[in-house]
Amino acid sequence: MTDQTPDYKDTLNLPKTDFPMRAGLPKREPAWLERWEKIGVYDRLREKEGRPDFVLHDGPPYANGNLHIGHALNKVLKDMVVRSQQMMGHDARYIPGWDCHGLPIEWKIEEQYRQKGKNKDEVPVIDFRQECRKFAEGWIDVQREEFKRLGVTGNWPDPYLTMNFHAERVIAEEFQKFLMNGTLYQGSKPVMWSPVEKTALAEAEIEYHDHKSHTIWVPFKVVDVSENSIQHAMEVQFEGSDPIPGRQNAGNWDDVDMAKVRSEWVGTKVVIWTTTPWTIPSNKAVAYNPAISYGLYEITGRPEECWVRIGDRYLLADTLAEEVLGKARLEPTMFRRLRDVTADELASLTLAHPFRGLDGADGFWDYDVPMIDGDHVTDDAGTGFVHTAPSHGQDDYECFVARGWMDRMTHNVGEESEFLPHVPIFAGLQVFDRKGKEGKANAAVIDKLVEVGGLIARGRMTHSYPHSWRSKAPVIYRNTPQWFAAIDKPVGDGQDDYGTTIRQRALTSIDQLVKWTPQTGRNRLYSMIEARPDWVLSRQRAWGVPLTCFTKKGALPTDDDFLLRNTDVNARIAEAFEAEGADAWYKDGAKERFLGNIVNPDDYDQVFDILDVWFDSGSTHAFVLRDRPDGAMDGIADLYLEGTDQHRGWFHSSMLQACGTKGRAPYRGVLTHGFTLDEKGNKMSKSLGNTVSPDDVTKQYGADILRLWVAQSDYTADLRIGAEILKGVADSYRRLRNTMRYLLGAVAHYDDSQRVDPADMPELERYVLHRLAELDHVVRKGYAEYNFQGVFQQVFNFCTLELSAFYFDIRKDALYCDGDTARRRAARTVMDILFHRLTTWLAPILVFTMEEVWLERFPGESSSVHLIDIPDTPKDWLNEPLAAKWQMVRRARRAVTAALEVQRTDKVIGASLEAAPVVHVRDAEMLAALKSVPFEDICITSDVQLTGDPMPNEAFRMPEVEGVGVVFEKADGDKCQRCWKILPDVGTHQHPGTCKRCNDALG
Repeated sequence: MTDQTPDYKDTLNLPKTDFPMRAGLPKREPAWLERWEKIGVYDRLREKEGRPDFVLHDGPPYANGNLHIGHALNKVLKDMVVRSQQMMGHDARYIPGWDCHGLPIEWKIEEQYRQKGKNKDEVPVIDFRQECRKFAEGWIDVQREEFKRLGVTGNWPDPYLTMNFHAERVIAEEFQKFLMNGTLYQGSKPVMWSPVEKTALAEAEIEYHDHKSHTIWVPFKVVDVSENSIQHAMEVQFEGSDPIPGRQNAGNWDDVDMAKVRSEWVGTKVVIWTTTPWTIPSNKAVAYNPAISYGLYEITGRPEECWVRIGDRYLLADTLAEEVLGKARLEPTMFRRLRDVTADELASLTLAHPFRGLDGADGFWDYDVPMIDGDHVTDDAGTGFVHTAPSHGQDDYECFVARGWMDRMTHNVGEESEFLPHVPIFAGLQVFDRKGKEGKANAAVIDKLVEVGGLIARGRMTHSYPHSWRSKAPVIYRNTPQWFAAIDKPVGDGQDDYGTTIRQRALTSIDQLVKWTPQTGRNRLYSMIEARPDWVLSRQRAWGVPLTCFTKKGALPTDDDFLLRNTDVNARIAEAFEAEGADAWYKDGAKERFLGNIVNPDDYDQVFDILDVWFDSGSTHAFVLRDRPDGAMDGIADLYLEGTDQHRGWFHSSMLQACGTKGRAPYRGVLTHGFTLDEKGNKMSKSLGNTVSPDDVTKQYGADILRLWVAQSDYTADLRIGAEILKGVADSYRRLRNTMRYLLGAVAHYDDSQRVDPADMPELERYVLHRLAELDHVVRKGYAEYNFQGVFQQVFNFCTLELSAFYFDIRKDALYCDGDTARRRAARTVMDILFHRLTTWLAPILVFTMEEVWLERFPGESSSVHLIDIPDTPKDWLNEPLAAKWQMVRRARRAVTAALEVQRTDKVIGASLEAAPVVHVRDAEMLAALKSVPFEDICITSDVQLTGDPMPNEAFRMPEVEGVGVVFEKADGDKCQRCWKILPDVGTHQHPGTCKRCNDALG
């Protein structure tokens, strides 16, 4: 620029915006939260009439601690669902809720008591329950603020709580439906029992961890054999098998010494293997499988230190015999297989308990142990025979139920996993102590087996073992009277559209009524419900909703009148719970209050077990979806959304509960997400120091970065998070923020008076509108399918690759340097359209940032992007022929920009405007397309020559852009001091140092 050339900088239409490059989210986000609360965004959305409902029902978190990163993932996903559905035209309501009853809270209060030297059992139960309620209330307030800080929208002033009086009433009423429809029963059967928490647990409250267990191989001696077995042995002999002792001459039974045959069977040993030695004192049978091949094995040699003796005979599964005897330290040369043993023979054997005749046991174990068949027995591991203690195993129990042997159940183990006083030798010894550590029971049983010659081998193994979800302590199977919901008994309520039993209704619902995201969720829940036992409803605790029922004194659980089924009694209970909560059940005179003048209170006992908390949360559909005015019109949610562990938790219990009370699933859709892991893929643990706190992330980066991490992740698998991952997320955020900042500057002072109809726009703008129309379909489909990762990736790529690197790059020149031209007005119209699409597309994800962007352009006391729907996109914006043409243009542009980059790297040029390349195009259609558009503007060069001539050898080529060659040429002319293009006409116009376009713009 010479001294005579003016400085044209101030004449350019440079972007104008106060939108900051640095977000400062941690400090600024709380102000937006206050603003949304002040202007009542959630309530104002409810005022929009005529919109179809969309109800995401919140699975209640537990009110007992600060949020962890899994909570944040869950609530952010829910919020993105609700906000996107709202912005696509629904009335998307969200009622947050909390699970308030149950053991974890009760445990905390007990700990406080112990610290003060108080005993829970000495405190009036209502006082204790009130302290549990107060504890839950405190954490609800804490968690509510933590959830709100994440930008989660919802009816926060009026959440649902399972401990609200109305909720407790409905939970009791839902339980009474099981009472009245005949599916409730009391049974004595093995259930998962926590010795630490001293209560039964449901499958949903169990998780599996590695545990080191004792392993023992125990021989059960044959003490008797039926005639059938002897006869079979004779038949085998007559067919020419190995000799049977006692047979003198072939041909007839008269020559058989039956006593000697019997004596040869007696003393043979059936070997079992178990990882729970403590259950041996409760053994009542040994199981085999008729489908397994068994053999009789004899010991012919032995090492010096060994528990087997030469001449011992053992019955074993053939596939496991060598392994088992190897555990007993025998080489294969030290034993031999005598013959096959059939299922008929096994069925005829009677065994002795290993402790039979034990000194000091007073005959406690001097009973016969039968051999029974069972499909659960395998030859994959063990011995092919299963030690059966029906009070301590589900398969064992089912075998005894099938035979009607319920009188043979044992009650040998107490609530602290201790052997009860009536058990000889072992009374008082625990399996696990109150801290979940191994007690003395296993070692004592093993030592006694060694003493009586009841082992052939022992060891230790680490395997997956059930633990309490809450205490993290191992559990046991223990026979104890509990209340159950029968899932295979016909439900007497007449709601049989999807089946007559709870199981049938659940399986039908899974297949016919529910959409699963991802689809694998269907398989997981289906298989769980298909194989699950009856639902254990009762817990032996104090903080919860009681089983509101009465049993008749003197009646047996199998009697028809054992349970009081009376609608008037049920109504009284419901009315009391509505007014006073479930504490009414525990007040003095409660039984008389509920039964008086209806039945004689003296004839009945009041049940004081409390309901499984999964029944509480499984009932939420009734007091939230059904009863609340902002629930669901038909009482069914459009979506339940939780982690994959809820297939055995909330999804499961809600399905069973609703199928028992309303005949079908309470949801139409189920979405499951994975767990959160650290950056290396390890499970997070405080002890490892690899946890990531949502509070720490929001303080360092802001909640939008945490939300963006969720949106960028594949939630259907486990998600990793850590410092480096969050840095990458923050980088993506900055790039997106710069795109929005550019748009704000480009549309400054734009209004509808400058709008250009798409039909009058240049092709480039119409191509961008076509891409917008395509992307609008992708975004809506993605949000409808809850594919947030797909939505964000598509929008992000559009912003960075198609806008910043293409459209914005090309149109900067027109925006900055054009006067009031049709081209500039068209570009600004498209950028206004882009602004509205991008802010609303991204608002469900980046709730704070898109609000900031919106308010930068549309300030106002009641303005908010979250009150806006995603704009409808005209179908006529789609133009496939135009898009195909511009794909050719973009391919050719890539070849040109790559060729210029080589010149820039070699410092031949500093900027692309110094170039005027010659572009050789082999394809006639592409050449025509390039000639029909201002290709020099598209390539951001001062000029370009397009030719169909053969490309010279020196032409630059890109393998991926076949048929295009670029020969570099410098632009001819002088540099315009306003737009910096190098053109021949610069300096020939009124305004010094300008090209014609800039001269005209200056007027």
